[in-house]
Amino acid sequence: MTPACNVTSYIGGTGSGFINRCLREDLRRWFIQQEMDLFRYRFKLLPKETIQEFLKFNGLEYVAISKEEKEMHWEDLNSTPGLSSAKLEDWEFYKVPFQAALDLVRPRKVFLYKGFAFIPHKDIVTLILNDFRTRLSKALALSARSLPIVQSDERLQPLLSHLSHSYIGQDFSSQKNTGKISLDQIDALASKSFPLCMRQLHKSLREHHHLRHGGRMQYGLFLKGIGLTLEQALQFWKLEFTKGKVDSEKFDKTYSYSIRHNYGKEGKRTDYTPYSCMKIILSNPPSQGDYHGCPFRHSDPELLKQKLQSFKVSSAGINQILDLVKGMHFQLACQKYFELTHNVDDCGFSLNHPNQYFAESQRLLTGSRDVKKEQAPIESSQANPPSQVASTSSLSTNVSNVKLEEMEDDLDQLLSEY
Repeated sequence: MTPACNVTSYIGGTGSGFINRCLREDLRRWFIQQEMDLFRYRFKLLPKETIQEFLKFNGLEYVAISKEEKEMHWEDLNSTPGLSSAKLEDWEFYKVPFQAALDLVRPRKVFLYKGFAFIPHKDIVTLILNDFRTRLSKALALSARSLPIVQSDERLQPLLSHLSHSYIGQDFSSQKNTGKISLDQIDALASKSFPLCMRQLHKSLREHHHLRHGGRMQYGLFLKGIGLTLEQALQFWKLEFTKGKVDSEKFDKTYSYSIRHNYGKEGKRTDYTPYSCMKIILSNPPSQGDYHGCPFRHSDPELLKQKLQSFKVSSAGINQILDLVKGMHFQLACQKYFELTHNVDDCGFSLNHPNQYFAESQRLLTGSRDVKKEQAPIESSQANPPSQVASTSSLSTNVSNVKLEEMEDDLDQLLSEY
C-alpha cells in the first residue's frame, strides 16, 4: 500500500462485492468487518516513515506531541498499557480529541488530559479504522440508495444479482479423476480429507440412510467432483437409501433421475458443478432436519463445538475456530480446521471450495506438495482482476441465460421428486 492508495480509492477498489453487499444489513456488517481486517493487516505492513505521508494524503494527519509535552506527562504516559519507560523515549504520541478515540478511552488504554487523548503510535490504527469504517458505511448506504436505479437497467440487473454467488476458481466439473476412487474408499476419505460440511453430510447419510434435496445436491456434486462416476453414484445412493425407508423401486422412480440430472444425463443436459464455499454459505440455508450448508456459518456455536470434539479436535483448536466464527471468518475457520486435522502450522492456500479442500488434503497426505511453500491456486471471487471482467452487455446476457437454464433445471429436478 502506498500513499496513493487512499481510503476513498480503497473503498472504490473493493470490486463487485462492494455493490452487492450493500443490499442487506447482515451482508453490510460482514463486508465491513472483512474490509477492516484487511485494512488493519495492510496498514501494519506500511514502513514507519510512510505512515505520516499516508495519513496526510487522506486528510488524517495526526500531529505528534513535542518532546517537552512528552516530558511534562512522562509518568502518565508511562502508565499506558504495553509501554515501559525504556520504550517511552522511542514512541511517538498523538494528541487527539478524546471523542475520536472512544474505543481506546472506554477500556482505559490511553492517557486523558483536558479533553485530549494521547495515543501511542502502535494504537493509531484504531483511529484510522474508525474513520475507514465511517467512510465505508456511508459509501455502502449511498450505494444501497442508488441500486434501484442501477437495477432498473435490464442489462445490469442480472449481472448484479449474480455477483454475490460468483466464483471464478476451478469449477471441478471436469472428470479428470473419474473412476479413481472406489465406493469402499469413501468412509476412509471422509475421515481424512473431507471438509467439515461434507463430513457432516456423509455422517448423517450413514446414520439416517437419507438426505433431503439440499443435502443430496451439495454432497452428490462434491462426490462427483472428487471422481465418482455416474454408475458409482447411482450404486452409492441406492445402497444407502435402501437401508432405510426407501425400497429399490421407489429409489429408481424418485431419486435416480436427480442423480443422472446432476451428471448432465437428464433435463437440459447441464454438467452441474460442485458448490463453492460462497454458494454454500450464502444460499439455501438449512432448516430443521437438514444437514447441508456450512457448519461454521449455520451451526449453533455449542453444537459446532460438540461436532469438533467428536472429530478429536483439541480444546485450544476449537477455541481458535470459534473465535474465527465469531468474527464471521467462516472460510478461515475451515482453513484452521484443515490445519488442526492435518497437523500443519500453515495450510498454504486460500480456501474457496470444498473440492479444493479435498484435493489439497490428498496432495498433503500423499506427500506430493510442501504445504508451507504452496501458493493458492484459486483466487477469491471477492477480488476479481479487471482482466476477467467481460463487457457488460455480453456478460449480463450470458449470466441471464445461465440463471434461466439453472432455474428450469432445478424446477425439472424438483418436480421429478414429488
